Amino acid sequence: MKNQLKDFPLDIKISFHRIIEQYQEQLKREQSSIARKYMEDVLDYVSSFPKLTEGLDDPQELKKYQDPIRILLDDLFPGILTNNEIKAASLPFHNIIFNSSKRFKAILAEAGEDYTLEMRNMDESMYYIFGCIIILNHHYGYEIDFSRPMYYDIPDENGILKHYRLALNADFIDIEPGENAIEITEKDVDQLIQNIDDVDLWKEKFPPRSWIFRGFTIINLTDVTVDDAISELKTTLLHQETSDKDELLKFQEIFRSIYKIPDLRVGYTVYNKREMVFERMNSREAQSFILHQQLVSDCKTGICEKSFQKLLEEQAYFTISNVKSYAKKTGNNLLSQNLQKSKVKSCILAPIANGNELMGVLELVSSRKNELNSINAIKLDEILPYIVTSMERNRSEFENRIKAVIQSECTSIHPSVLWIFEREAKRFIKDLDEDGLASFKDIAFKDVYPLYGQIDIVASSEARNSAIQKDLIQQLDMLEEIIDKAFQEEGLPIYDQVRYRIIEFKDDLEENLNASSEQKVFNLLQKEVNPIMEHVSKQSEELKKLVEEYQSKLNPETGVVYQLRKHYDETVQRINRTMARYIDRKQVEAQRIYPHYFERYKTDGVDHNMYIGAALTSNRPFNMVYLYNLRLWQLSTMCEMENRFYQIQKSTPIKLDAASLILVFNNTLSIRYRMDEKKFDVDGTYNARYEIIKKRIDKAFIKNTEERITQKGKIVIVYSQGSDEREYLRYVKYLQTKKYLGEEVELLELEDVQGVVGLRAIRVDILYTPDEKEPDKTINYEGLVDYLELH
Repeated sequence: MKNQLKDFPLDIKISFHRIIEQYQEQLKREQSSIARKYMEDVLDYVSSFPKLTEGLDDPQELKKYQDPIRILLDDLFPGILTNNEIKAASLPFHNIIFNSSKRFKAILAEAGEDYTLEMRNMDESMYYIFGCIIILNHHYGYEIDFSRPMYYDIPDENGILKHYRLALNADFIDIEPGENAIEITEKDVDQLIQNIDDVDLWKEKFPPRSWIFRGFTIINLTDVTVDDAISELKTTLLHQETSDKDELLKFQEIFRSIYKIPDLRVGYTVYNKREMVFERMNSREAQSFILHQQLVSDCKTGICEKSFQKLLEEQAYFTISNVKSYAKKTGNNLLSQNLQKSKVKSCILAPIANGNELMGVLELVSSRKNELNSINAIKLDEILPYIVTSMERNRSEFENRIKAVIQSECTSIHPSVLWIFEREAKRFIKDLDEDGLASFKDIAFKDVYPLYGQIDIVASSEARNSAIQKDLIQQLDMLEEIIDKAFQEEGLPIYDQVRYRIIEFKDDLEENLNASSEQKVFNLLQKEVNPIMEHVSKQSEELKKLVEEYQSKLNPETGVVYQLRKHYDETVQRINRTMARYIDRKQVEAQRIYPHYFERYKTDGVDHNMYIGAALTSNRPFNMVYLYNLRLWQLSTMCEMENRFYQIQKSTPIKLDAASLILVFNNTLSIRYRMDEKKFDVDGTYNARYEIIKKRIDKAFIKNTEERITQKGKIVIVYSQGSDEREYLRYVKYLQTKKYLGEEVELLELEDVQGVVGLRAIRVDILYTPDEKEPDKTINYEGLVDYLELH
């Protein structure tokens, strides 16, 4: 056949010989003279068109024989049903149809000239294999079940995609081998049915057009738009793998198909039972027509008492078929206002509830009145159970995410050691179920190597105190100006006395700031200055302006100037936040070296602890190579963090300096999870030495000097063993080649730290890059072993 698929096992001839033969057979048995006369006339008429029996090679010829074909198929396509049935004659898997019913023609006309009729989820390979299976079943008598739902997706005049299930009748076909046909054996069939996806194998056994198809098929279409939409909705709810935006758009398209409303919109509002409020979903894409632009609303003020009762207590649909009329009845309540702001004319509000617990409200809205109403609301009966199940799952997943965030941000159970907590939790639950009593045992890890590092803000206390001092002096300067002006205008002795007190406090601040200075100034303001400010502001326009300007500079919560302190606090917060995020991202890389425990905490800078050893993993052997890799990672990462420290200060209101330190501890120790403090700590008296050094080391001095070991622009590595010195000097040399560290290296001895003697340090310059686009400093931690062996 011309214009047929290039790759198809059947050479198709459009033939009507089988239906003609059936007419001839039926004529022999027919008793009714009327029926006999009709069949004789039909057969006599079509006999003058021998091509209908011989077969048409070109589908274009169907137009030429349109009338005889229509008459011949009249019993199969009764005219009385043509406006109801969606039916046509067709050719298998070619999307070529003819002799369509009027309803089928109308459906295709609505789809538009650009629409091409194609089966859903079918490609040419599948067509080919299905054609081969038809040969096996029809010619060889096999009963291979290849039935599967087949669909046409056809848009209507409004652009809504409608879905039609296809029923195929193959009673009027003959299949016979052609010249190139290969005889199929039972062994071939065994091989073919085990390789349904191997189209090349099928083509080998059934070469293209090697078999001859004579006849036609009949297709009947059933509109399953609603059923299919519900099925698709179930799939969407069960498999949420797309983005929120794509999922919501798909969700909306499904409801448009169900309700046959091309511009129907879908929203969802969460019900917070604990606070008795409606809230927006977390997804930015999700709309809430109940709330409009609000993030949250009290339930009973957000919607009227009647609708609240229907949704919450009765868990019934609340429908508004005419929003304008509803607004008049309710005195234009908040719900009607929000609906009208979104140009909603009719809507259905459906409660999503599990038992007696309301989880939220599904909102279907239309821009036309009466389009959504209490009658078509019942379509949701089939759908809501699946939405409820999905929302329950979403809520559970969201609660798990909340718990994960709390665990990540508020406790010290790091993912690397979560396995032992899970094991202990399982034991706890088992004991509780069996005996009704259980206790969570202490969790400890023995023989782990500690790593500690810190990036500290240099002279942070001095910087903070200087900011406080300048803010207080600025405030007193402004007050002195106001009181001077008030004394000039009114001359009251109290003004002179207050001015004297202000000057006295200012002189004291400029000379010395101590822990009580801020409180003393606060008391002065509360008892002596603030009580007269209102009176002063009424004396003249100039004084009023000065007082307003003064008050605009005050922190509304404390009543004091909070400008330079704010700059300091914001800078420190931004630095700490950036440093913490940076090391958290780098930790993903470090965990690939070897799983280890990690924690970091913010002070005036960022400190971190790491522990590594076999005890921390459930089934992975430990080698010292992993410790060496992690030590190099720590040193290089802290150099990178110092670079970030200065890079982010390009846009901060004040500039601060940093000093970095690493503490090397060559022995293993034990750590134990403290249930009361919810964190890991070193275990045992001997190991406490490590904690003492950690807390004091950044304040240590170089031996026989007054110079602090930590200095801006340098990183300090503190150690006690000669082997540690040799190891870290190799790291330093390596990082110098990578442009992390400068050439100047100092080897120093430290003063004793609270009974700990013999500490030494390597101090080396850090190299800085002017922006975030650093030169190539890629470090292959995996290859570190080779490097150490060579050096």
